[in-house]
Amino acid sequence: MKRWYHRLSLFLLAIVSMACLSNVQAQVPSHQNGSTEANVAIVYPQEHISGHGEDSPEGTDFSEFHHHVTGFFIVVFGLAELGNALQYPLPLWTRFMLPGALSVIGVLVLFGNDHGSWPIHSFDLVDTLSGQDRELIEHKLYGILALIIAFFEALRRSGRRWQSLSAAPLVILTLAGSLWLFVHSHGEHPELAKIDFQHSLLGIVGTGAAFSKGMASWLPGTPPHVTKRWEVAWGGSEILFGLLLLVYSE
Repeated sequence: MKRWYHRLSLFLLAIVSMACLSNVQAQVPSHQNGSTEANVAIVYPQEHISGHGEDSPEGTDFSEFHHHVTGFFIVVFGLAELGNALQYPLPLWTRFMLPGALSVIGVLVLFGNDHGSWPIHSFDLVDTLSGQDRELIEHKLYGILALIIAFFEALRRSGRRWQSLSAAPLVILTLAGSLWLFVHSHGEHPELAKIDFQHSLLGIVGTGAAFSKGMASWLPGTPPHVTKRWEVAWGGSEILFGLLLLVYSE
């Protein structure tokens, strides 16, 4: 069971890595070659398929709201992870805060994160996934990553039958999603520098969280008190990540 579990995790990481590379390659020509406005419009769509520009008040409010909601749920499960790491006498169900919160986040990002995307607006699924808006596609992939992590963590935390499953999907996909933030597309947004800075901070914190969880899970011969410190670092990093999303602005 462990073999296919790790293979699936590595396969998902490979998909994310290829998406990141394609994102970087798509951005470089527009800056190096002095592209025309038409070419820039292809690489960096000025408007979402909804017809609302990224810099419109509606688009900004919509984006900020969803970042804040996501941040709230991450703080909630981060507190639960921190409490369990510190061995507070918390109810057993708090172990499922992480998969539960990530399930909500995944559904929110997949189905309600973008103005004009399917299914909450007039554009159908084909239009939404047509590739006209790379940022929208990346948001959908983030939703899928969140749901995959939630699925495997729900299994891993549900009982003895699944406890042999490793934390590989959680660690690897958290790392992949964090690194992806460094190249996440935001088109020609007038506040692009500010957004990139915030996403870089999120990427650094998320990478630290993945590293901490990996050390807590896989560092051989680690004394229990050292593992506990890494688990505390994991929970604290997730809380900080959520707080950064709560103050995110465009």
